[in-house]
Amino acid sequence: MPASANDEFKTTDLMTMTDPHPAATGPCSPESLAAAVAAGLDAVARAADLAELASVRTAHVDGRSAPLVLARRALGELPREDRAEAGRRLNEALATVRDAFTARLAELTAARDARVLVEERVDVTLPARRRRPGARHPIAVLTERVVDTFVAMGYEVAEGPEVEHDWFNFEALNMHPDHPARSEHDTLYVEPEGAGRVLRTHTSPVQVRALLSRPLPVYVVCPGRTFRNDTIDATHSPVFGQLEGLAVDEGITMADLRGTLEAFASALFGTNLATRLRPSFFPFTEPSAELDVQCFNCRGEAARQPCRVCSDEGWIELGGCGMVDPNVLRAAGVDASRYSGFAFGMGLERAAMIRHGVREIRDFVDGDIRFSLPFGIEG
Repeated sequence: MPASANDEFKTTDLMTMTDPHPAATGPCSPESLAAAVAAGLDAVARAADLAELASVRTAHVDGRSAPLVLARRALGELPREDRAEAGRRLNEALATVRDAFTARLAELTAARDARVLVEERVDVTLPARRRRPGARHPIAVLTERVVDTFVAMGYEVAEGPEVEHDWFNFEALNMHPDHPARSEHDTLYVEPEGAGRVLRTHTSPVQVRALLSRPLPVYVVCPGRTFRNDTIDATHSPVFGQLEGLAVDEGITMADLRGTLEAFASALFGTNLATRLRPSFFPFTEPSAELDVQCFNCRGEAARQPCRVCSDEGWIELGGCGMVDPNVLRAAGVDASRYSGFAFGMGLERAAMIRHGVREIRDFVDGDIRFSLPFGIEG
C-alpha cells in the first residue's frame, strides 16, 4: 500500500532530524547567520558614541570571537558541495552588518564634530589676552656673553659647590690660617663650628678642583655665585656673581694673559679700547695685577668732559689677574717646574653696573621686572 503524502513528509523530516546536514545546523546555517546579523545590527544601533561603536566592531564585525568571523572559519569544515551556498549567505550577512556599522560610524562622527564645534568655539571678536613680556636677568645675559667669549677661545666651563671646604677656599690658594680673609668679619662659616665649611668667598676653589680632576693642560672659565659677610648698600652685597678663568700649560707667560684679557675686554666693551695692567697683590698669583680698561664712554678724555662711568679717571677697573703662584700648582699636584699658568677674575655685578650704567647693586636683586625689561632683548 503506497504511503500517503503526509507520511512521506514525516519520513523526510525525521531523516533530517536524525541525520542533520552540517550546513543546516552549524555556524553557517541560515538560522545562525540570521541571529548573528540581528545581534550585530542591534549592537550597532545601540552604540551611543564612537568608543562604544569601536567595541561593537570588535564583538560583531571583525573581532576574533565575532559570530560571523567564527562562521567564516567553519566554512572549511563543510562538504565541498555546500561551501559555495554557505559562503554566499555569509558574505551577505557580513555586508549587511558592515554597511550598518559604516552608516552608524558616519552618523556618530558627524555628531561628534558638531559637538566639538560648539564646545570649542572661539570668539575671534574678543580682544586678545596679551601676556606681558618677561625679561632675562642682566647678570645671566652678561655671564653667557662672557662665557661664550672664552668658549670660543677653547676654554671649558667648570662648576663647583657653593658650600666649600676651607682647604679649597683658602689653603690650596696659598692663604695661611692667619690670613685676614679667613676671619668671620669677611667669611660666612657653616655650622657646626669647626667643621671647616664655608660659603665660598670666590670661585677660585673651582680652579683648584679643575686642576685636581682634569688632565693637563687645563683651560677653564668658572662662573658662579659667591658669598661674603658684607652689608648691602649701593655697591656691596653679601651675595654676588663672579667669573674667573684659569689656564695651565707648558710655557704660559704674562704675554698670554695680556692677549687673553685684551680679547675679553674687546668682546665685553667693544674694540679699539686700550687696556693696562697695574701691579697689585693676590695670595694665589705672583706676579699679580689689576686689569684696567679704557673708559668706553669718554675714551680716556675725561679731563675734557666729566664722565660718570669712570668718575673722570679715564680708566675702568675690571678685575684682578696674574700668574698662578707655584704654591697653588703644587697644592693641586702640578709640577711647577714644568707647568705655568695664569688666572683672572671679575665681579659680574660690577661689570654689569659699568656696562649698563646701573648705580645701585641692589637693583639686581630687588626682582622688579621694570629694571630687567631693558636687558631682555640682549643675547
